Amino acid sequence: MLQKTVKTRFGDLCLVEEDGAIVALRWGFARHEAASPLLEKAARQLEEYDAGARQAFDLPLRVTGSDLQRAVCDAIHAIPFGETVTYGDIAKMLGVPAQAVGQACGGNPIPILIPCHRVMGAKGLTGFSGAGGIETKVALLRHEGAAGLLI
Repeated sequence: MLQKTVKTRFGDLCLVEEDGAIVALRWGFARHEAASPLLEKAARQLEEYDAGARQAFDLPLRVTGSDLQRAVCDAIHAIPFGETVTYGDIAKMLGVPAQAVGQACGGNPIPILIPCHRVMGAKGLTGFSGAGGIETKVALLRHEGAAGLLI
């Protein structure tokens, strides 16, 4: 696995590449910095997002896990910049319980690129698995001007 650190207003982010796809994004520093065309492209796109110059990512992503995990990540990935949906919305679309969607959302291995911060509870803000928790989620939603932000 290749890793690269990207500094953003949302914290230091570690991109992880494996077999030609981004497989993880974690808060913190890469243990072993590496260079590859894909990591450089991903870093550039994250920097553009951070600067307000990018709203969508054009990167090969690979989510491992159950069929449900991949389906939830696919549904989250389709949420447009600046918009939010609820766990219940995704649950209805996939025909599964909202709690299962919440668990899969919390297990998203590639946050920001797969924008799980755009998923809300039925009554508004819920937790966030990234560093800084709910405060980071709010910062990401504010950055995007999300209409569904309730604070």
